[in-house]
Amino acid sequence: MRAEKQFKNINKQTTNNNIMKIQIGIGDVHRQTVADELVKILADENVLYIKTKNAHWNVEGSDFYEKHKFFESQFRQLDEAIDNVAERIRFLGHYAPATLRSYLNLTHLTEQTREKNDSQGFITELLADHQSIIIILREHIKTFVDEVHDAGTSDFITGLMKEHEKMAWFLRSHLKD
Repeated sequence: MRAEKQFKNINKQTTNNNIMKIQIGIGDVHRQTVADELVKILADENVLYIKTKNAHWNVEGSDFYEKHKFFESQFRQLDEAIDNVAERIRFLGHYAPATLRSYLNLTHLTEQTREKNDSQGFITELLADHQSIIIILREHIKTFVDEVHDAGTSDFITGLMKEHEKMAWFLRSHLKD
């Protein structure tokens, strides 16, 4: 009953102000802080997506077909993650950037020069990138709850981290002899 009354008050306020103010229990400054960090994560996800596409398109060797399909499964998972991160930014009332320039300016990931387009080289580089993202995500989980009071994004980041852990496990498994 109390929640219903609160909803009516919020609904009445937004109708009276004729503005759809975001009232989700997280202040504007905290929502901005979370969105800023999610934008950096979005940049990393997009750069990793392109690096995985590169592996998919350019891998060579006797294991070409198997690795071509494997990298395809990985970039499809990343595509979904990218969409989810962008939507989370929108949930918080901010816009998700969609320019290569912004991604390159914000990403933590780097490109490696390679002499060969073999699967081992691609896998090693992609694994390092996933592990880097996992570390960054792990750091945000506690921060989002304790400092900015956003348990929803913390939970979202936990799920995203688990997806990267699984993709990293698959990559790592391909490196075993």
